[in-house]
Amino acid sequence: MNQHLAPRTASQERKTAETAIRVEWGLDGSGHNQIKTSIPFLDHMLNLFGKHGFFDLTVEAKGDIEIDDHHTIEDVGIVMGQVLTQALGTKEGLTRFGWATVPLDETLAQVTVDLSGRPYLVYNVVLPTRYIKSFDLGLFEDFFQAFVSQGGLNLHVNVLYGRNPHHIMEAIFKAFAKAMDQAVRREERIKGVLSTKGML
Repeated sequence: MNQHLAPRTASQERKTAETAIRVEWGLDGSGHNQIKTSIPFLDHMLNLFGKHGFFDLTVEAKGDIEIDDHHTIEDVGIVMGQVLTQALGTKEGLTRFGWATVPLDETLAQVTVDLSGRPYLVYNVVLPTRYIKSFDLGLFEDFFQAFVSQGGLNLHVNVLYGRNPHHIMEAIFKAFAKAMDQAVRREERIKGVLSTKGML
């Protein structure tokens, strides 16, 4: 890989009547994260994502969590997808595809990514219980749908098996991180974009 390529970083802010979100994402980082969303379980998952993907990720979010966590989680996904699109730029030299299978005790999760510009989510996740304390784990499907829609990627999330809901979500986000780390890498053998159409 050419060590002289400029690091890819982008940032974006989004303010609505319901939320205020700021995301900065360095794709070629070292896993340094600053996550503060006021939703502890979301913070935990995003920290895992940044750490295991070797991304430098800042996420700051304030939302109407006194009503529900949904708006904040979905809007974080929206802004992260927008920032990914900006950071990838022209996608020249982009590896494009990434996949990972990650275990956590009794759980096995598999995530596959194609940075194709064609947004599509497949989410095969069965949770033994939907809640950890008062947090609704089902909201992560909305997070991924928002991320996919704005980031222009094909994302398949499959949990092969698992019993502990915390382990299931943690394995998903670790696999997501490893798949994304692979997909965003630049490869000097790729001239232009990795597509027979000549564009992504």
